[in-house]
Amino acid sequence: MSKFGTLYLVPVTLGDDNITSVLPPDVVSIVQKLDVFIVESEKSARHFLSTIKTLKPVRELVLHLLNEHTDDKDVSVLLKPLLAGQDVGLMSDAGCPGIADPGAKLVALAHQKNIKVIPFVGPSSILLSLMASGLNGQQFAFLGYLPVDKQARNLRLKEIEKRSLTHKETQIFIETPYRNQHMLEAILSTCHPNTKLCIACNISLSTEMIATKTIASWKQSPLPDLHKRPTVFLLLA
Repeated sequence: MSKFGTLYLVPVTLGDDNITSVLPPDVVSIVQKLDVFIVESEKSARHFLSTIKTLKPVRELVLHLLNEHTDDKDVSVLLKPLLAGQDVGLMSDAGCPGIADPGAKLVALAHQKNIKVIPFVGPSSILLSLMASGLNGQQFAFLGYLPVDKQARNLRLKEIEKRSLTHKETQIFIETPYRNQHMLEAILSTCHPNTKLCIACNISLSTEMIATKTIASWKQSPLPDLHKRPTVFLLLA
């Protein structure tokens, strides 16, 4: 029997508090019993933990921060509770920890220390959008964020489209929500008319919108308002 605690990878809802519709009851039950969490931001973590009604009052839970500002040398310190035998929950701000999320660094260190890692089932906007896109789910790549600079972004889009055409591979990427509309305009002005584009917006929420069309068809359609709405873009040339 391991003397270490278990690192649980806790999925979080993607926008509102639709806990019961997107998280299995057994996942919620285990998370409710945890006392220590490593989180991307305290505010969103406390809101989520209050919503699932943890056994301890949220103010008594121990929360450690791990986000984009955490120095690599400080990540190992976060293993201390696990090495001392405590079970710990790792949470992203939304979706699944470790995917497009700094929590992957902690998971890597946990494996190095032979700490057991258990991922829980929950919503991932990346996988849900791919499932619903109708694009190639056998070969795909998640690219994260593209360059902010207009010229560099357009060049990257051309590279992505070329790779997709060569390998028949779905290319998946995201943008900061307030720049979504600029990204959509860049895709439509840069990519080939026959390239397919899926726009997956507000995944799992009541305002969800998922649609796949060719670039030519998107240009002939009223464009969705993506401003400040979490969106995943998927391309297949």
